[in-house]
Amino acid sequence: MKNILLTANGFENRNIGKKFMEILDKKPSQIKVIFVPTAAINPGAIEVLPKCMHDLLDLGIPADNIKVYDLHYKMEYNELIDYDAIYFCGGNTEYLLKRINETGFKTPLIEFIENGGVYIGVSAGSIISAKNYPDNLGYLNCKLDVHGKEGINTGKFQPNDYTHIQLPDLKAILIQGNNYEIID
Repeated sequence: MKNILLTANGFENRNIGKKFMEILDKKPSQIKVIFVPTAAINPGAIEVLPKCMHDLLDLGIPADNIKVYDLHYKMEYNELIDYDAIYFCGGNTEYLLKRINETGFKTPLIEFIENGGVYIGVSAGSIISAKNYPDNLGYLNCKLDVHGKEGINTGKFQPNDYTHIQLPDLKAILIQGNNYEIID
């Protein structure tokens, strides 16, 4: 079953981090995460990378259990299965999608997600799952904007009811199987 957390600001809202831990249902010391900073190609996004890393470290996940993967090669599914989650940082959405598609990482990534690996998107890392750009990951059948002041109400929703979703900074979209929910 797929487990996807789409956020604007990662785990800035601690409840979103708690939800991530509930999904994994493991001790922090046992959790292994792939950390993808690839989208951070401008100074503002690069400046936020330590905050993104601390999203994971502050949950008690040991630094040794976090692998930084910058999409410079195609990571195969058989390597991905050693991890519980993959965390995509924010930055330039188009560049991130280009690297995913050029390296051929999209196929093993989708296989990882479809087989229960947890996907965490932050800003651009969330947008790549929606219809904003061609060759997206295809998990949200509408456009997604992040960092807005208002958005759809907290609770369950049907993505086909929307052509566009605005995701405020302290909320997240949780996709579990075929269930969609805005959490805060």
